Amino acid sequence: MKTLDGILFARMVGSGAANLKAHAKEINDLNVFPIPDGDTGDNMLMTMMGGVRHDNATSEALDEMSCRISSGMLLSARGNSGVILSQFFEGIKNGFSGLRSADTREIGEAFRQGVKQAYGAVMTPAEGTILTVVREATEYACNQNTDAPEAFLNAFIDEAKRSLARTPELLPVLKKAGVVDSGAAGLIYIVDGMMKAVLGEDVGDLSEVTETAGKLDLDAFNEDSVLEFGYCTELLVRLQNAKTDISTFDVKVITDYLETVGDSIVTVRNGSIVKLHVHTRQPQKVLDFCQQYGEFLKVKIENMSLQHNSTVTANVGQGLAPAATHRDTPRKRFGIVAVAGGEGLKETFRERGADVIVDGGQSMNPSAKDFIEAFDEVNADVIFVFPNNGNIILTAQQAAHLYEKSDVRVIESATVGAGYASLAMLDTSSGDVDAIAEELRMAMEGVVTAEISHCVRDAIIDGREIRTGDYIGFVGKDLLAANESRFVTVCESIEALNFSKYDFCILICGKDATDAETEQIEAYIKARYQNKELYVINGGQDVYDYIMIIE
Repeated sequence: MKTLDGILFARMVGSGAANLKAHAKEINDLNVFPIPDGDTGDNMLMTMMGGVRHDNATSEALDEMSCRISSGMLLSARGNSGVILSQFFEGIKNGFSGLRSADTREIGEAFRQGVKQAYGAVMTPAEGTILTVVREATEYACNQNTDAPEAFLNAFIDEAKRSLARTPELLPVLKKAGVVDSGAAGLIYIVDGMMKAVLGEDVGDLSEVTETAGKLDLDAFNEDSVLEFGYCTELLVRLQNAKTDISTFDVKVITDYLETVGDSIVTVRNGSIVKLHVHTRQPQKVLDFCQQYGEFLKVKIENMSLQHNSTVTANVGQGLAPAATHRDTPRKRFGIVAVAGGEGLKETFRERGADVIVDGGQSMNPSAKDFIEAFDEVNADVIFVFPNNGNIILTAQQAAHLYEKSDVRVIESATVGAGYASLAMLDTSSGDVDAIAEELRMAMEGVVTAEISHCVRDAIIDGREIRTGDYIGFVGKDLLAANESRFVTVCESIEALNFSKYDFCILICGKDATDAETEQIEAYIKARYQNKELYVINGGQDVYDYIMIIE
C-alpha cells in the first residue's frame, strides 16, 4: 500500500485508541509524584475517543475524514497531553487539506504541520516531553525517504522510542523520579496501534469504553419526570445542490437559528458536510430547519436528564454541576467559571463569585467541551476562567480559542490556592478587561499551595526513599515531607514551609480527612504560630487529604 486514504486513516485512529486503551494504566503509573492522580493515559484515551466517536461515516477522502477526527478530538481534549495530542492531529488535518489520499512525502509534511501546531499550543514548550518526541520522530521519519505509510510509521516509532529514552536527560523532574515522559509514552502506543491497522493486525476493540460511554440509567427519567435539561442534539448534514448553493452557503445561517432554540452550540463545516451540536428542548425544529439545506448522514438525540443523572466516566461533556441554562440566564457583562472537585470546594468557589463550577481536579480533568458548555451557561460578554490545576490550563485555553460568543480570559491558576486568592480580589468596577485580568494574575503572586497525599508505589524522590502507603507533602514538584503518619507529614510540611513568614493559612480538608485529626492540626498550628489567622474548610476533595493555602 503506497498511499493513505480516509477510510484507512479512520481505522488507524481507532486502532491507535484501542492500543492506548490496552496500556492506559501503564501510562497513568508514569506520574512523577507517586500519588493516586496519574491520569495521562485516561486523558489521552478520552481525547482519542472523541475522534473515534465522530467518525461513523466512511469517506474515502482523507481531508474530509481527518477534519471530522480532528474536530472530535479538539472538543474531547483533556489534560496537557490530551490537548497537545489533539493539536497534533489538528495540524495533520491542515496538512491533509485538499487531499483525497496522501503518499509518504505528504504524510511527512502533514506530521510536520502537526508538530508545528502542537508546539504552538504551549506558551512555553518544555523539551523532554511529548513535544520533543513527536518532533524528533517526525524529522527522522521524514528524512528516511520511505515509500509507503508502513515504512514511514515504522521509522517514526523507532526514533520515538529512542527519543523517549532520552526524556529524563532533558527534563530534570523526570530524572529525579526515575520515569520517562508519560505523554510521549502514550503517543508511541497510539502510533504503534496506527501501524498495526496499516498492517491489518487486530489490536482489540473499544467496546468496553464505548459501552460505558453509552450506558444510561433509563429510570432517571420516568413517567412523572419533567424535562429539565432538554436534548443533546448532534447532526451530520450533507448539503444538497438541489436545496442550496453549496459554494456560497454560510454556516452562520444555521448557527444563528440554533441560538433561537437552544444553547451549547458548536457548528463546523467541512466541504459539503455540516456538523452541529446543540442543547434544545425542541430537536424536531432543528431537524426541520437543517433539512431545508441538506440531508442527514447522522442523527443523535439524547435526553440530558439521563446524562445528568448518570455517572459516565468515559463520556465527554459531563463535567458541569447543574445550574440554570443559557435561556434562563440573562446576558451580563462579566462571568466567572471555576474548576473544583469536592462539594465543599465547589461551594467555596460559588461563595467567592463563580457562576458555574466545572467538576474536575487532579484525578478528573474536564474536557474542552465541558468548558464550552460552562461558557454557554454563564452567558456573559466577558468570562474569566480559573482552571485551578496546572494540567487543566491548556484545556481551558483550547476551549476559549474555540468559543466565539464571548471574550474568554483564562487566568492561569495552577492550584486551588492560586484560584482562591485570585478570585477573592476580583473587582470589575473599572470595566477594563485587560486591567482586570492582569490584576487577577497579580493576586496569585506570593500564594503558596501545599498538598498532602499518599504514595501508591515505592519511589525515590529527591534522594529520599518513599514507600507505598507513606504520606507525602509537597508544593508543586518539591517534596516537603514524608512519613507513614499523615499527621506527622502535615506538621513536618508546615515547618518546611517556614510558616512564620506568612500571615494566614486556609486548611482544606479532603474527603478522607477525619475531624479528630483536623482538630489536632488546628491545635498544632495555633500553638506554634499564635498570631497566624487560620481558616478551616471541609473541601471534600479526592486525592489530597489536606490542602494548605498560605499567603
